[in-house]
Amino acid sequence: MARTSRPSAAVTAAARPSKASAAAAAEPASAPTDAAAPRTRTSALDRAVQILDALQQANRPATAYEVARIVGAPLSTVYSIINDLVDKNLLARRMDGTIWLGSRLYGYGLTYASSLDYLAVANEEMQRLSAEVEETVQVCGLEDGMMVVQQMAEGPGHFRVTSRVGSRVPLNWTASGRLLVGHLPDAERVAFFAQHAQSSPTGRAETRPEVLARIAREALDARLSIQVGESDASVACLAAPVLDNTGACVFTISIVMPEAKAELGTERFAQAVQAVAARIEARLGWRHRDPEPAA
Repeated sequence: MARTSRPSAAVTAAARPSKASAAAAAEPASAPTDAAAPRTRTSALDRAVQILDALQQANRPATAYEVARIVGAPLSTVYSIINDLVDKNLLARRMDGTIWLGSRLYGYGLTYASSLDYLAVANEEMQRLSAEVEETVQVCGLEDGMMVVQQMAEGPGHFRVTSRVGSRVPLNWTASGRLLVGHLPDAERVAFFAQHAQSSPTGRAETRPEVLARIAREALDARLSIQVGESDASVACLAAPVLDNTGACVFTISIVMPEAKAELGTERFAQAVQAVAARIEARLGWRHRDPEPAA
């Protein structure tokens, strides 16, 4: 039996302009739209996290259009989620219409930081190490398959690194990144790098999962990882793991320096960063071991 067709919900909705559609009309014609975007099962919560991540990585306020382009989502969807986050003070809308992180996130961050005693210990030792070696020192952890800089103490010289606190870098680009998964079983390490390894801007970072898995384990066993010029030209990094009572690498502490300086010799820096990692473990009541001599 033939059925009489009824106007679709999309057609009916199109006849009633909404705030989201009005905002979309104000954006450039090339902005992502619901009609052009492929259907996905991405949840609203996932989109909200993507929006927050995009703003953090951009490290500046952005328009809804810019955010939609970064996360690859329809503008109307992003605009709607942004409105919800603004209402809850998780995002803030500035006078020029751009979006930035909201005041509520600051409170969450303070509460979270106060619960992490190990970061307080790591910060103290990081500051001491930076003063000792006169170089930039970072504390790095693992988050969503990426290495994230959790804390940083800048050295007194003119050398500056691009990876600031909150920066995320593919694990295979960094000395710290390899250590963070070095304790995983062999198959898990291979699978991890197969999923997350990326080519670096310099083209010098290793990307083969099996090779990376082996390097990561060897670095953890040696309690030292060194990379030179793999993520950024002219930058070298020496990292030591901080292991908990199970032998898992919870975070790393690393010295970042000019590549030219590292080429003159790394033994003193390697011994210093290993000693600090061991001292952090001892203060936290985790695995205590004397640092092995640097190669």
